[in-house]
Amino acid sequence: MTALRTALGRVWSVLAVALVAAALVAPDAFTDLRPAAFVRIPLEGLVLGAVLLVLRGRARRVAAVVSGLALGALTVLRLFDLGFSAVLDRTFDPMTDAGLLVGGVDFVRSTAGGAAAVGTVIGAVVLGLLVVGVVTAAVLRTARVVAGRPTPSARVVAVLTVAWTVLAVLGTQAAGLPVASRDAAALAATHVGQIGADIRDHREFEAAAAADAFRDAAPADLLTALRGKDVVLTYVESYGRSALADPQVDALLDAGTRDLGAAGLVARSAYLTSPTSGGGSWLAHSTLESGVWIDNQARFDDLDATGRLTLGSAFRRAGWTTAAVQPGTTSGFPDADFYGYDTVLDAQHLGYRGPNFSFAPMPDQYTLATFEQRLRAPGHAPLMAEITLVSSHAPWTPLPRLLPWDQVGDGSVYDSMSGPSLPPQAILTTDPAVVRADYLASIRYTLSTLVSYLQTHGDPNLVMVFLGDHEPAPVATGNAPDHDVPVTIVARDPALLDRIASWGWEPGLRPSAQAPVWGMDAFRDRFLTAFGPVESQSR
Repeated sequence: MTALRTALGRVWSVLAVALVAAALVAPDAFTDLRPAAFVRIPLEGLVLGAVLLVLRGRARRVAAVVSGLALGALTVLRLFDLGFSAVLDRTFDPMTDAGLLVGGVDFVRSTAGGAAAVGTVIGAVVLGLLVVGVVTAAVLRTARVVAGRPTPSARVVAVLTVAWTVLAVLGTQAAGLPVASRDAAALAATHVGQIGADIRDHREFEAAAAADAFRDAAPADLLTALRGKDVVLTYVESYGRSALADPQVDALLDAGTRDLGAAGLVARSAYLTSPTSGGGSWLAHSTLESGVWIDNQARFDDLDATGRLTLGSAFRRAGWTTAAVQPGTTSGFPDADFYGYDTVLDAQHLGYRGPNFSFAPMPDQYTLATFEQRLRAPGHAPLMAEITLVSSHAPWTPLPRLLPWDQVGDGSVYDSMSGPSLPPQAILTTDPAVVRADYLASIRYTLSTLVSYLQTHGDPNLVMVFLGDHEPAPVATGNAPDHDVPVTIVARDPALLDRIASWGWEPGLRPSAQAPVWGMDAFRDRFLTAFGPVESQSR
Protein backbone atom coordinates (compact mmCIF):
# COMPACT_ATOMS: atom_id res chain seq x y z
CA MET A 1 0.00 0.00 0.00
CA THR A 2 2.86 2.35 0.85
CA ALA A 3 4.50 1.63 -2.52
CA LEU A 4 1.25 2.32 -4.32
CA ARG A 5 0.76 5.58 -2.42
CA THR A 6 4.31 6.61 -3.28
CA ALA A 7 3.80 5.79 -6.98
CA LEU A 8 0.54 7.68 -7.09
CA GLY A 9 2.19 10.64 -5.39
CA ARG A 10 4.92 10.70 -8.00
CA VAL A 11 2.38 10.50 -10.81
CA TRP A 12 0.40 13.38 -9.30
CA SER A 13 3.61 15.41 -8.94
CA VAL A 14 4.46 14.94 -12.63
CA LEU A 15 0.90 15.71 -13.69
CA ALA A 16 0.78 18.79 -11.46
CA VAL A 17 3.95 20.28 -12.97
CA ALA A 18 2.71 19.45 -16.48
CA LEU A 19 -0.70 20.99 -15.75
CA VAL A 20 0.85 24.23 -14.48
CA ALA A 21 3.08 24.42 -17.56
CA ALA A 22 0.12 23.72 -19.86
CA ALA A 23 -2.03 26.37 -18.16
CA LEU A 24 0.75 28.92 -18.70
CA VAL A 25 1.30 28.23 -22.42
CA ALA A 26 -2.21 27.23 -23.56
CA PRO A 27 -3.23 29.32 -26.60
CA ASP A 28 -6.20 31.65 -26.39
CA ALA A 29 -7.13 31.40 -30.09
CA PHE A 30 -8.97 28.35 -31.40
CA THR A 31 -6.86 28.26 -34.57
CA ASP A 32 -3.69 27.89 -32.43
CA LEU A 33 -5.04 24.94 -30.44
CA ARG A 34 -2.53 22.29 -31.54
CA PRO A 35 -0.30 19.89 -29.56
CA ALA A 36 2.87 21.74 -30.57
CA ALA A 37 1.55 24.88 -28.89
CA PHE A 38 2.03 23.19 -25.50
CA VAL A 39 5.68 22.30 -26.15
CA ARG A 40 6.95 25.71 -25.09
CA ILE A 41 8.78 27.27 -22.14
CA PRO A 42 6.72 29.74 -20.08
CA LEU A 43 8.66 32.67 -18.61
CA GLU A 44 6.00 32.95 -15.89
CA GLY A 45 6.70 29.34 -14.90
CA LEU A 46 10.40 30.09 -14.48
CA VAL A 47 9.59 33.12 -12.32
CA LEU A 48 7.17 31.05 -10.23
CA GLY A 49 9.78 28.32 -9.81
CA ALA A 50 12.38 30.85 -8.64
CA VAL A 51 9.92 32.39 -6.15
CA LEU A 52 9.03 28.99 -4.71
CA LEU A 53 12.72 28.16 -4.35
CA VAL A 54 13.45 31.37 -2.45
CA LEU A 55 10.46 31.30 -0.10
CA ARG A 56 10.12 28.94 2.83
CA GLY A 57 7.37 27.42 4.95
CA ARG A 58 4.10 29.34 5.22
CA ALA A 59 5.25 32.07 2.84
CA ARG A 60 5.79 29.48 0.11
CA ARG A 61 2.31 27.99 0.67
CA VAL A 62 0.66 31.42 0.57
CA ALA A 63 2.51 32.26 -2.64
CA ALA A 64 1.44 28.94 -4.15
CA VAL A 65 -2.24 29.49 -3.26
CA VAL A 66 -2.29 33.05 -4.58
CA SER A 67 -0.48 32.00 -7.77
CA GLY A 68 -2.79 29.03 -8.19
CA LEU A 69 -5.94 31.10 -7.84
CA ALA A 70 -4.60 33.70 -10.28
CA LEU A 71 -3.55 31.06 -12.81
CA GLY A 72 -6.88 29.27 -12.39
CA ALA A 73 -8.81 32.46 -13.08
CA LEU A 74 -6.59 33.16 -16.08
CA THR A 75 -7.27 29.64 -17.36
CA VAL A 76 -11.01 30.26 -17.16
CA LEU A 77 -10.48 33.46 -19.18
CA ARG A 78 -8.49 31.44 -21.72
CA LEU A 79 -11.41 29.05 -22.10
CA PHE A 80 -13.73 31.99 -22.78
CA ASP A 81 -11.19 33.38 -25.26
CA LEU A 82 -11.02 30.03 -27.05
CA GLY A 83 -14.80 29.88 -27.33
CA PHE A 84 -15.12 33.46 -28.55
CA SER A 85 -12.28 33.07 -31.06
CA ALA A 86 -13.88 29.91 -32.48
CA VAL A 87 -17.25 31.57 -33.01
CA LEU A 88 -16.76 35.35 -33.05
CA ASP A 89 -13.12 35.54 -34.19
CA ARG A 90 -12.12 37.71 -31.22
CA THR A 91 -11.24 37.49 -27.53
CA PHE A 92 -13.65 37.65 -24.61
CA ASP A 93 -14.19 40.99 -22.86
CA PRO A 94 -15.55 40.42 -19.32
CA MET A 95 -17.02 43.92 -19.09
CA THR A 96 -18.82 44.20 -22.41
CA ASP A 97 -19.62 40.55 -23.14
CA ALA A 98 -21.61 39.72 -20.01
CA GLY A 99 -24.80 40.43 -21.96
CA LEU A 100 -23.77 37.86 -24.58
CA LEU A 101 -23.54 35.21 -21.88
CA VAL A 102 -27.04 36.09 -20.71
CA GLY A 103 -28.20 35.92 -24.31
CA GLY A 104 -26.63 32.48 -24.65
CA VAL A 105 -28.60 31.25 -21.64
CA ASP A 106 -31.78 32.73 -23.13
CA PHE A 107 -31.06 30.88 -26.37
CA VAL A 108 -30.72 27.57 -24.51
CA ARG A 109 -33.97 28.32 -22.66
CA SER A 110 -35.85 29.05 -25.87
CA THR A 111 -34.56 25.99 -27.72
CA ALA A 112 -34.18 23.36 -25.00
CA GLY A 113 -36.32 24.60 -22.09
CA GLY A 114 -35.83 26.20 -18.70
CA ALA A 115 -34.32 23.11 -17.07
CA ALA A 116 -31.60 22.95 -19.71
CA ALA A 117 -30.86 26.65 -19.21
CA VAL A 118 -30.53 26.21 -15.45
CA GLY A 119 -28.39 23.13 -15.99
CA THR A 120 -26.14 25.05 -18.38
CA VAL A 121 -25.59 27.84 -15.85
CA ILE A 122 -24.91 25.41 -13.01
CA GLY A 123 -22.61 23.34 -15.21
CA ALA A 124 -20.64 26.40 -16.30
CA VAL A 125 -20.21 27.63 -12.72
CA VAL A 126 -19.15 24.19 -11.51
CA LEU A 127 -16.70 23.83 -14.38
CA GLY A 128 -15.18 27.23 -13.65
CA LEU A 129 -14.75 26.46 -9.97
CA LEU A 130 -13.35 23.04 -10.81
CA VAL A 131 -10.76 24.55 -13.16
CA VAL A 132 -9.66 27.08 -10.52
CA GLY A 133 -9.56 24.38 -7.84
CA VAL A 134 -7.57 21.89 -9.90
CA VAL A 135 -5.05 24.49 -11.09
CA THR A 136 -4.56 25.78 -7.54
CA ALA A 137 -4.03 22.22 -6.28
CA ALA A 138 -1.50 21.66 -9.06
CA VAL A 139 0.48 24.77 -8.07
CA LEU A 140 0.47 23.67 -4.42
CA ARG A 141 1.75 20.26 -5.43
CA THR A 142 4.44 21.89 -7.57
CA ALA A 143 5.48 23.91 -4.52
CA ARG A 144 5.84 20.68 -2.53
CA VAL A 145 8.00 19.20 -5.30
CA VAL A 146 10.26 22.26 -5.21
CA ALA A 147 10.44 22.16 -1.42
CA GLY A 148 11.27 18.45 -1.40
CA ARG A 149 13.88 18.60 -4.14
CA PRO A 150 15.39 22.09 -4.05
CA THR A 151 18.69 21.31 -5.77
CA PRO A 152 17.30 19.45 -8.83
CA SER A 153 14.53 22.05 -9.07
CA ALA A 154 17.03 24.90 -9.07
CA ARG A 155 19.04 23.19 -11.82
CA VAL A 156 15.93 22.69 -13.98
CA VAL A 157 14.93 26.34 -13.54
CA ALA A 158 18.45 27.49 -14.40
CA VAL A 159 18.73 25.33 -17.53
CA LEU A 160 15.29 26.31 -18.77
CA THR A 161 16.03 29.98 -18.13
CA VAL A 162 19.12 29.78 -20.35
CA ALA A 163 17.11 27.88 -22.97
CA TRP A 164 14.28 30.45 -22.81
CA THR A 165 16.75 33.32 -23.33
CA VAL A 166 18.42 31.69 -26.33
CA LEU A 167 15.11 30.76 -27.95
CA ALA A 168 13.75 34.26 -27.36
CA VAL A 169 16.77 35.82 -29.06
CA LEU A 170 16.46 33.38 -32.00
CA GLY A 171 12.72 33.92 -32.26
CA THR A 172 12.10 30.16 -32.43
CA GLN A 173 8.47 29.18 -32.93
CA ALA A 174 6.27 26.11 -32.52
CA ALA A 175 2.86 25.96 -34.22
CA GLY A 176 3.34 29.60 -35.17
CA LEU A 177 3.83 30.64 -31.53
CA PRO A 178 7.10 31.64 -29.77
CA VAL A 179 8.70 28.74 -27.90
CA ALA A 180 9.98 31.30 -25.38
CA SER A 181 6.49 32.06 -24.13
CA ARG A 182 5.24 35.11 -22.24
CA ASP A 183 1.61 34.40 -23.13
CA ALA A 184 0.19 34.26 -19.61
CA ALA A 185 1.53 37.69 -18.65
CA ALA A 186 0.43 39.17 -21.97
CA LEU A 187 -3.06 37.70 -21.59
CA ALA A 188 -3.40 39.05 -18.05
CA ALA A 189 -2.23 42.50 -19.16
CA THR A 190 -4.68 42.45 -22.08
CA HIS A 191 -7.68 41.65 -19.91
CA VAL A 192 -6.69 44.18 -17.24
CA GLY A 193 -6.17 46.79 -19.94
CA GLN A 194 -9.65 46.11 -21.27
CA ILE A 195 -11.14 47.79 -18.21
CA GLY A 196 -9.69 51.20 -19.06
CA ALA A 197 -10.38 50.69 -22.76
CA ASP A 198 -14.03 49.88 -22.04
CA ILE A 199 -14.44 53.03 -19.96
CA ARG A 200 -12.98 55.14 -22.77
CA ASP A 201 -15.14 53.30 -25.30
CA HIS A 202 -18.29 54.20 -23.35
CA ARG A 203 -17.40 57.89 -23.47
CA GLU A 204 -16.61 57.76 -27.17
CA PHE A 205 -19.89 55.99 -27.88
CA GLU A 206 -21.92 58.61 -26.01
CA ALA A 207 -20.26 61.38 -28.03
CA ALA A 208 -20.77 59.58 -31.36
CA ALA A 209 -24.40 58.76 -30.64
CA ALA A 210 -25.19 62.34 -29.64
CA ALA A 211 -24.06 63.64 -33.06
CA ASP A 212 -27.19 62.85 -35.07
CA ALA A 213 -27.88 65.12 -38.05
CA PHE A 214 -31.31 63.55 -38.59
CA ARG A 215 -32.56 63.48 -35.01
CA ASP A 216 -34.99 66.39 -35.48
CA ALA A 217 -35.72 65.93 -39.19
CA ALA A 218 -39.29 66.88 -40.12
CA PRO A 219 -41.48 64.14 -41.69
CA ALA A 220 -41.74 66.15 -44.90
CA ASP A 221 -37.94 66.09 -45.26
CA LEU A 222 -37.50 62.34 -44.89
CA LEU A 223 -37.36 59.77 -47.70
CA THR A 224 -39.28 61.90 -50.18
CA ALA A 225 -37.98 59.95 -53.21
CA LEU A 226 -39.39 56.70 -51.86
CA ARG A 227 -42.94 57.87 -51.20
CA GLY A 228 -45.43 55.20 -52.26
CA LYS A 229 -42.77 52.47 -52.36
CA ASP A 230 -42.46 49.35 -50.24
CA VAL A 231 -38.91 49.32 -48.88
CA VAL A 232 -37.61 45.98 -47.57
CA LEU A 233 -34.35 45.75 -45.64
CA THR A 234 -33.28 42.09 -45.68
CA TYR A 235 -30.42 40.59 -43.67
CA VAL A 236 -28.88 37.35 -44.94
CA GLU A 237 -27.32 35.51 -42.01
CA SER A 238 -23.55 34.98 -42.33
CA TYR A 239 -23.37 36.28 -45.92
CA GLY A 240 -19.80 37.56 -45.97
CA ARG A 241 -17.31 38.58 -48.64
CA SER A 242 -15.66 35.16 -48.27
CA ALA A 243 -18.74 33.55 -49.87
CA LEU A 244 -17.91 35.35 -53.12
CA ALA A 245 -14.69 33.34 -53.37
CA ASP A 246 -16.89 30.37 -54.31
CA PRO A 247 -17.35 30.03 -58.10
CA GLN A 248 -20.86 28.61 -57.64
CA VAL A 249 -21.97 31.61 -55.57
CA ASP A 250 -20.48 33.97 -58.16
CA ALA A 251 -22.22 32.13 -61.00
CA LEU A 252 -25.52 32.23 -59.13
CA LEU A 253 -25.26 35.99 -58.59
CA ASP A 254 -24.34 36.61 -62.23
CA ALA A 255 -27.26 34.47 -63.41
CA GLY A 256 -29.51 36.25 -60.92
CA THR A 257 -28.45 39.62 -62.33
CA ARG A 258 -29.46 38.48 -65.83
CA ASP A 259 -32.76 37.02 -64.62
CA LEU A 260 -33.68 40.16 -62.71
CA GLY A 261 -32.69 42.32 -65.67
CA ALA A 262 -35.00 40.30 -67.90
CA ALA A 263 -37.77 40.98 -65.37
CA GLY A 264 -37.08 44.72 -65.52
CA LEU A 265 -35.23 44.93 -62.18
CA VAL A 266 -31.94 46.78 -61.73
CA ALA A 267 -29.37 46.10 -59.00
CA ARG A 268 -26.33 47.91 -57.56
CA SER A 269 -23.86 46.30 -55.15
CA ALA A 270 -20.89 47.10 -52.91
CA TYR A 271 -19.54 46.10 -49.48
CA LEU A 272 -20.13 47.21 -45.92
CA THR A 273 -17.72 46.51 -43.08
CA SER A 274 -19.60 44.80 -40.27
CA PRO A 275 -18.76 45.50 -36.63
CA THR A 276 -18.83 41.79 -35.84
CA SER A 277 -17.81 38.44 -37.28
CA GLY A 278 -18.98 34.88 -36.65
CA GLY A 279 -22.03 35.95 -34.65
CA GLY A 280 -23.66 38.86 -32.85
CA SER A 281 -26.01 39.70 -35.71
CA TRP A 282 -27.82 42.27 -33.59
CA LEU A 283 -24.64 44.35 -33.42
CA ALA A 284 -24.64 44.61 -37.20
CA HIS A 285 -28.37 45.32 -37.44
CA SER A 286 -28.19 48.09 -34.87
CA THR A 287 -25.09 49.61 -36.49
CA LEU A 288 -26.68 49.82 -39.92
CA GLU A 289 -30.03 51.08 -38.69
CA SER A 290 -28.77 53.63 -36.16
CA GLY A 291 -25.76 54.97 -38.04
CA VAL A 292 -23.43 54.58 -35.06
CA TRP A 293 -20.79 51.88 -34.60
CA ILE A 294 -22.02 49.06 -32.31
CA ASP A 295 -19.23 46.53 -31.91
CA ASN A 296 -19.86 45.28 -28.37
CA GLN A 297 -22.77 44.37 -26.15
CA ALA A 298 -22.36 47.39 -23.87
CA ARG A 299 -22.86 49.78 -26.78
CA PHE A 300 -25.89 47.79 -27.91
CA ASP A 301 -27.42 47.86 -24.43
CA ASP A 302 -26.94 51.64 -24.23
CA LEU A 303 -28.23 52.44 -27.71
CA ASP A 304 -31.93 52.89 -26.99
CA ALA A 305 -31.14 55.59 -24.40
CA THR A 306 -29.38 57.72 -27.03
CA GLY A 307 -32.50 58.77 -28.92
CA ARG A 308 -30.91 57.96 -32.29
CA LEU A 309 -33.16 58.07 -35.34
CA THR A 310 -33.11 54.60 -36.86
CA LEU A 311 -34.06 53.71 -40.40
CA GLY A 312 -37.29 52.15 -39.19
CA SER A 313 -38.24 55.16 -37.09
CA ALA A 314 -37.39 57.47 -40.02
CA PHE A 315 -39.83 55.61 -42.25
CA ARG A 316 -42.47 55.58 -39.52
CA ARG A 317 -42.01 59.32 -38.94
CA ALA A 318 -42.43 59.88 -42.67
CA GLY A 319 -45.74 57.99 -42.75
CA TRP A 320 -44.88 54.40 -43.67
CA THR A 321 -46.36 51.37 -41.95
CA THR A 322 -43.38 49.52 -40.47
CA ALA A 323 -42.77 45.88 -39.56
CA ALA A 324 -40.02 43.54 -38.40
CA VAL A 325 -40.10 39.91 -39.57
CA GLN A 326 -37.86 37.81 -37.35
CA PRO A 327 -38.20 34.04 -37.80
CA GLY A 328 -35.15 33.38 -35.63
CA THR A 329 -36.67 35.15 -32.62
CA THR A 330 -39.01 33.27 -30.30
CA SER A 331 -39.58 35.86 -27.59
CA GLY A 332 -40.67 39.02 -29.39
CA PHE A 333 -38.72 42.21 -30.03
CA PRO A 334 -38.42 44.30 -26.83
CA ASP A 335 -36.84 47.25 -28.66
CA ALA A 336 -39.35 47.34 -31.53
CA ASP A 337 -40.56 50.83 -30.65
CA PHE A 338 -37.02 52.24 -30.51
CA TYR A 339 -36.26 50.79 -33.95
CA GLY A 340 -39.55 52.14 -35.25
CA TYR A 341 -41.53 48.98 -35.97
CA ASP A 342 -45.31 48.97 -35.59
CA THR A 343 -45.66 45.21 -36.12
CA VAL A 344 -43.38 42.32 -35.18
CA LEU A 345 -43.77 38.86 -36.71
CA ASP A 346 -41.51 36.47 -34.82
CA ALA A 347 -41.36 32.68 -35.01
CA GLN A 348 -44.50 32.28 -32.92
CA HIS A 349 -46.55 34.62 -35.14
CA LEU A 350 -45.57 33.47 -38.62
CA GLY A 351 -47.93 30.46 -38.64
CA TYR A 352 -45.32 27.90 -39.66
CA ARG A 353 -46.42 24.23 -39.40
CA GLY A 354 -43.32 22.52 -40.74
CA PRO A 355 -40.10 21.15 -39.22
CA ASN A 356 -37.07 23.09 -37.97
CA PHE A 357 -33.89 23.00 -40.03
CA SER A 358 -31.41 22.91 -37.12
CA PHE A 359 -31.12 26.55 -35.94
CA ALA A 360 -33.59 27.87 -38.53
CA PRO A 361 -37.17 27.55 -37.23
CA MET A 362 -38.42 27.81 -40.82
CA PRO A 363 -36.98 28.09 -44.35
CA ASP A 364 -36.28 31.51 -45.80
CA GLN A 365 -38.73 30.90 -48.63
CA TYR A 366 -41.53 30.39 -46.11
CA THR A 367 -40.54 33.63 -44.34
CA LEU A 368 -40.68 35.62 -47.57
CA ALA A 369 -43.89 33.96 -48.74
CA THR A 370 -45.63 34.73 -45.45
CA PHE A 371 -44.31 38.29 -45.47
CA GLU A 372 -45.78 38.76 -48.94
CA GLN A 373 -49.16 37.30 -47.95
CA ARG A 374 -49.49 39.04 -44.61
CA LEU A 375 -47.98 42.46 -45.22
CA ARG A 376 -48.05 43.10 -48.97
CA ALA A 377 -51.59 42.04 -49.73
CA PRO A 378 -53.39 44.10 -52.43
CA GLY A 379 -54.37 47.55 -51.22
CA HIS A 380 -51.86 47.71 -48.38
CA ALA A 381 -50.40 51.02 -47.26
CA PRO A 382 -46.76 51.81 -48.17
CA LEU A 383 -44.61 49.50 -46.07
CA MET A 384 -41.09 49.49 -44.68
CA ALA A 385 -39.98 46.12 -43.32
CA GLU A 386 -36.89 44.58 -41.83
CA ILE A 387 -36.60 40.85 -42.57
CA THR A 388 -33.98 38.54 -41.08
CA LEU A 389 -33.33 35.36 -43.08
CA VAL A 390 -31.79 32.55 -41.01
CA SER A 391 -31.47 29.45 -43.23
CA SER A 392 -27.78 30.34 -43.60
CA HIS A 393 -27.19 30.23 -39.83
CA ALA A 394 -24.79 27.59 -38.45
CA PRO A 395 -24.70 24.58 -38.53
CA TRP A 396 -25.92 24.95 -42.17
CA THR A 397 -27.44 21.49 -42.43
CA PRO A 398 -30.01 20.18 -43.24
CA LEU A 399 -31.29 22.58 -45.92
CA PRO A 400 -34.68 22.89 -47.61
CA ARG A 401 -35.18 23.04 -51.38
CA LEU A 402 -36.53 26.00 -53.32
CA LEU A 403 -40.18 25.33 -54.23
CA PRO A 404 -42.71 26.93 -56.55
CA TRP A 405 -44.15 29.78 -54.47
CA ASP A 406 -47.70 28.47 -54.65
CA GLN A 407 -46.60 25.20 -52.97
CA VAL A 408 -45.14 26.73 -49.78
CA GLY A 409 -48.45 26.83 -47.91
CA ASP A 410 -48.23 26.51 -44.14
CA GLY A 411 -44.81 24.87 -44.30
CA SER A 412 -45.89 21.28 -43.82
CA VAL A 413 -44.58 20.59 -47.33
CA TYR A 414 -41.09 20.71 -45.82
CA ASP A 415 -41.63 17.63 -43.63
CA SER A 416 -39.87 15.36 -46.09
CA MET A 417 -36.82 17.65 -46.38
CA SER A 418 -35.83 17.86 -42.73
CA GLY A 419 -33.27 15.79 -40.89
CA PRO A 420 -31.54 15.54 -37.51
CA SER A 421 -31.19 18.99 -35.96
CA LEU A 422 -27.72 19.94 -34.83
CA PRO A 423 -26.67 22.69 -32.42
CA PRO A 424 -24.66 25.57 -33.94
CA GLN A 425 -21.52 24.46 -32.09
CA ALA A 426 -21.53 21.18 -34.08
CA ILE A 427 -19.45 22.96 -36.72
CA LEU A 428 -16.48 22.97 -34.32
CA THR A 429 -16.22 19.17 -34.34
CA THR A 430 -16.93 18.62 -38.04
CA ASP A 431 -14.42 18.42 -40.90
CA PRO A 432 -13.81 22.07 -41.94
CA ALA A 433 -14.16 21.13 -45.62
CA VAL A 434 -17.63 19.73 -44.93
CA VAL A 435 -18.55 22.78 -42.85
CA ARG A 436 -17.52 25.19 -45.62
CA ALA A 437 -19.41 23.19 -48.25
CA ASP A 438 -22.55 23.22 -46.08
CA TYR A 439 -22.16 26.95 -45.43
CA LEU A 440 -21.84 27.79 -49.13
CA ALA A 441 -24.81 25.58 -49.97
CA SER A 442 -26.92 27.52 -47.46
CA ILE A 443 -25.84 30.86 -48.96
CA ARG A 444 -26.74 29.61 -52.44
CA TYR A 445 -30.16 28.53 -51.17
CA THR A 446 -30.93 31.91 -49.61
CA LEU A 447 -29.64 33.93 -52.58
CA SER A 448 -31.63 31.75 -54.97
CA THR A 449 -34.70 32.32 -52.81
CA LEU A 450 -34.20 36.09 -52.88
CA VAL A 451 -33.75 36.17 -56.66
CA SER A 452 -36.85 34.04 -57.12
CA TYR A 453 -38.84 36.25 -54.74
CA LEU A 454 -37.82 39.39 -56.63
CA GLN A 455 -38.69 37.80 -59.98
CA THR A 456 -42.10 36.77 -58.64
CA HIS A 457 -43.02 39.74 -56.47
CA GLY A 458 -40.73 42.55 -57.61
CA ASP A 459 -43.43 44.96 -58.71
CA PRO A 460 -42.75 48.64 -59.51
CA ASN A 461 -43.42 49.63 -55.89
CA LEU A 462 -40.83 47.29 -54.33
CA VAL A 463 -37.34 48.44 -53.33
CA MET A 464 -35.19 45.84 -51.61
CA VAL A 465 -31.86 46.26 -49.86
CA PHE A 466 -30.28 42.94 -48.90
CA LEU A 467 -26.95 42.39 -47.22
CA GLY A 468 -24.98 40.06 -45.02
CA ASP A 469 -24.82 40.73 -41.30
CA HIS A 470 -21.32 39.32 -40.80
CA GLU A 471 -18.86 36.67 -41.92
CA PRO A 472 -19.49 33.13 -40.60
CA ALA A 473 -17.36 31.47 -37.94
CA PRO A 474 -13.68 31.06 -38.94
CA VAL A 475 -14.08 27.32 -39.49
CA ALA A 476 -16.40 28.09 -42.43
CA THR A 477 -14.40 30.85 -44.10
CA GLY A 478 -11.36 28.72 -44.85
CA ASN A 479 -9.09 31.72 -44.23
CA ALA A 480 -8.70 34.78 -42.02
CA PRO A 481 -11.54 36.95 -43.31
CA ASP A 482 -12.05 40.65 -43.01
CA HIS A 483 -15.40 41.93 -41.74
CA ASP A 484 -16.81 42.95 -45.12
CA VAL A 485 -20.25 41.82 -46.27
CA PRO A 486 -21.93 42.28 -49.67
CA VAL A 487 -24.81 44.77 -49.90
CA THR A 488 -27.22 45.14 -52.81
CA ILE A 489 -30.13 47.43 -53.65
CA VAL A 490 -32.72 46.25 -56.19
CA ALA A 491 -35.55 48.27 -57.75
CA ARG A 492 -37.60 48.39 -60.92
CA ASP A 493 -37.48 52.19 -61.10
CA PRO A 494 -34.08 53.24 -62.59
CA ALA A 495 -34.63 56.82 -61.40
CA LEU A 496 -34.26 55.61 -57.82
CA LEU A 497 -30.88 54.07 -58.53
CA ASP A 498 -29.82 57.23 -60.35
CA ARG A 499 -30.03 58.95 -56.97
CA ILE A 500 -27.19 56.76 -55.67
CA ALA A 501 -24.95 57.15 -58.72
CA SER A 502 -22.45 59.10 -56.63
CA TRP A 503 -22.01 56.08 -54.36
CA GLY A 504 -20.08 54.27 -57.07
CA TRP A 505 -21.82 50.96 -56.38
CA GLU A 506 -21.37 48.42 -59.17
CA PRO A 507 -24.14 47.11 -61.47
CA GLY A 508 -25.54 43.68 -60.64
CA LEU A 509 -25.83 41.41 -57.62
CA ARG A 510 -22.12 40.57 -57.35
CA PRO A 511 -19.71 43.28 -56.23
CA SER A 512 -16.19 42.85 -57.56
CA ALA A 513 -13.10 42.92 -55.38
CA GLN A 514 -12.72 46.61 -56.29
CA ALA A 515 -16.26 47.64 -55.29
CA PRO A 516 -16.62 50.45 -52.72
CA VAL A 517 -16.37 49.52 -49.05
CA TRP A 518 -18.12 51.59 -46.38
CA GLY A 519 -18.35 51.15 -42.66
CA MET A 520 -21.78 49.74 -41.88
CA ASP A 521 -22.46 52.78 -39.71
CA ALA A 522 -22.21 55.04 -42.79
CA PHE A 523 -25.22 53.50 -44.52
CA ARG A 524 -28.01 55.23 -42.58
CA ASP A 525 -26.91 58.81 -43.28
CA ARG A 526 -26.09 58.15 -46.95
CA PHE A 527 -29.40 56.39 -47.51
CA LEU A 528 -31.45 59.10 -45.83
CA THR A 529 -29.55 61.78 -47.75
CA ALA A 530 -29.83 60.08 -51.16
CA PHE A 531 -33.56 59.51 -50.89
CA GLY A 532 -34.45 62.76 -49.15
CA PRO A 533 -35.17 66.12 -50.80
CA VAL A 534 -32.88 66.97 -53.69
CA GLU A 535 -31.29 69.82 -51.74
CA SER A 536 -30.33 67.43 -48.91
CA GLN A 537 -28.09 65.41 -51.22
CA SER A 538 -25.41 68.07 -51.00
CA ARG A 539 -25.12 67.48 -47.26
